[in-house]
Amino acid sequence: MADARNLALLFADVSGSTSLYETLGDRAALDAVESVVALLRRSVEANRGHVVKTIGDEVMACFPDADAAMQAASDMQTHVAALAPFGTTRLGIRVGFHHGAVIEENGDYFGDAVNTAARMAGLAKSGQIITTAATVAALSPLLAQSTRELAALSVKGKQAEIAVCEVLWESGDEVTMVSSRGALRAVETVLRLRHGSCEIVVDSAHPTVQMGRDASHPIVIADRMASRLHGRIERRGERFHYVDVSTNGTYLAIDGDEETVLRRDQAMLRGRGRLAFGHSTTDPDAEVVAFEIETRTGKESP
Repeated sequence: MADARNLALLFADVSGSTSLYETLGDRAALDAVESVVALLRRSVEANRGHVVKTIGDEVMACFPDADAAMQAASDMQTHVAALAPFGTTRLGIRVGFHHGAVIEENGDYFGDAVNTAARMAGLAKSGQIITTAATVAALSPLLAQSTRELAALSVKGKQAEIAVCEVLWESGDEVTMVSSRGALRAVETVLRLRHGSCEIVVDSAHPTVQMGRDASHPIVIADRMASRLHGRIERRGERFHYVDVSTNGTYLAIDGDEETVLRRDQAMLRGRGRLAFGHSTTDPDAEVVAFEIETRTGKESP
């Protein structure tokens, strides 16, 4: 049997493909998924890795070190996030990776590190990259700064809990200066909210928006299932979090992901999606707030 060696294993799978088959049909949906898998393959190869195998809409890849795996994972998310919707469906990906000892046999990889990497992908939501604290310790200091610890979680197949971390693959600076034809422009990530004819932008100047039945809120929800103060959106750095403080809960549907219910809980908003108050977002009677994260470019400066 071959000797074990330390490598980074990564798993990525496409989310949202089930609804794609329902709306586009088998052939068009398969073409769309294959185009995303091709993007994932290019990200692997561009970051010193190689694809071990693909199974349907899942990719398994191997890298010489943790840095290469993290860079590939971030590259994957960046490219997939930039894709236009396929019909009415926006596809996303879930990514997990882990660095540890593996055994290679006949072009495939085996061992606890492989299983752990697969578990990390299983924990990730659409638009997320999940890894272990042990892998973060193997990253270069600069890349390790772009991670945050989530929690110690029980993972299937492991007796002890594993410290799990998230890779912050989007820009971490609140305002980034980019060059354009010799001038500097400020680029800021903002969240655009739409509720009926009302449109509100959450940005560094207006970092919090409350919503509920009380008429004093910027977004007033008329539905009797809503609380007087139902919830709020908070801008934290370049990220946006919805915080539920209601009695009946908030239904959150992020494009490409399954709907979740928040009750006295909070969640980070990603991409675009919808919030509903005391009802599912699919309920025809639900009052919905749509959201979308955008990049806003300011005025040029010399």
